[in-house]
Amino acid sequence: MSRYPFPKIDLHLHLDGSMLPETAWELAKERNIDLPADNLEDFRTFIIVTAECRSVNEYLKRFDMPLSILQDKVSLTRVTRELVELLASQGLAYAEIRFAPQLHTRKGLSQKDAVEAVIAGAKAGMEAAPTIDIGILLCCMCIGVETLNEKENLETVRLGREYLGKGVVGIDLAGAEGIVPLENFSPIFDLARELQIPFTCHAGDSQGPDTVNAAMNFGSPRIGHGHHIFNDQTLCARAIRDGVTLEICPTSNIQCETQPSYEAHPLKKLMDIGMRCTINTDNMILSDIDLNKEYDRCIGQMGLSYNDLIRCNINSVRASFMPEEKKTVLIDKLISCLKAE
Repeated sequence: MSRYPFPKIDLHLHLDGSMLPETAWELAKERNIDLPADNLEDFRTFIIVTAECRSVNEYLKRFDMPLSILQDKVSLTRVTRELVELLASQGLAYAEIRFAPQLHTRKGLSQKDAVEAVIAGAKAGMEAAPTIDIGILLCCMCIGVETLNEKENLETVRLGREYLGKGVVGIDLAGAEGIVPLENFSPIFDLARELQIPFTCHAGDSQGPDTVNAAMNFGSPRIGHGHHIFNDQTLCARAIRDGVTLEICPTSNIQCETQPSYEAHPLKKLMDIGMRCTINTDNMILSDIDLNKEYDRCIGQMGLSYNDLIRCNINSVRASFMPEEKKTVLIDKLISCLKAE
């Protein structure tokens, strides 16, 4: 029996960072793409050894390999389906898988093609594993000056509207923090609000609480990472008052050195002051992580209790973009799993 036998939810999970090594190896060989190893076992080792990065920007470079593979419908559909089935086998009841359609257009796909391929994979995965529900988040990207890919980012938002309720549940802004002020990306969120698309936003990871403030000013009810908000207690109070939820990814934060250690991570302190926090994997394969491992570290090194994990999952359900009627069922199940204290 699982040591965490309650419904698990992952709200912050990148598709391109969660491709199975065996699949990456097979697809790369089929597509004549060079990999940094001579055999599958060494390739697995490479992924684990290079999981420790010195910065978020160095971490982002590790996406070059999976992105070079995921440039056709077949690979996108397969990788999505396999990820959904893997999550279900790990006891997840719901996950929001995010990806940036514009990063999958190097070999002729349109953003729309990429979106449809991922939706098809999610549907196939849920058919094979009916215990899990999946929502797709479309990521806009910060790759430099905001005007560099503004057209592509706005196209992503419009695709979010077109496929909302058809597999897509919202949008996100991901990529490198700190190249330009986050405020510069306001047109993305202006359009999302106009089109009534739910959204989240990466902020407060490699940069300070000022980026969380900017994301909150966009109206984002969720912050991807966001842990550096703890450095501004006034902003914390505002986030608590407004019901903002943080998508915390502990192992990713340690690997990217945006926090010095699990023990020093402010997750427990944020929870203690009333912040709505969730626990997520970010990039399952590139980080050699899953939710069970994250939970082990949360309890063993970060000061959380078993019930804290359940409370974080309740926060995940409430902050998710799933239909409201499904939230009630999941929350009731999670509450029933709380242990007497």
